[in-house]
Amino acid sequence: MNLDTIQQDIESLPPDAQQIIVELVEVLKKRYLLNQHESSENSLQDWSDFIGCTEAEIDLSKNYKNYLFKVI
Repeated sequence: MNLDTIQQDIESLPPDAQQIIVELVEVLKKRYLLNQHESSENSLQDWSDFIGCTEAEIDLSKNYKNYLFKVI
């Protein structure tokens, strides 16, 4: 189904039915954005267990390019 067909279908409906569609779209947008936000929080939480689980040089966050250059 393409957008033109959907638009024509909506235009053929009475105004109260069009309003229901507008409200449904708003509910779906809110639900999608909420799910997307929860999913991004979950992905951060999943990786949080790994923070600090390995040993590295104390200044690695500042001098990581120097350490990488030594390996290459």
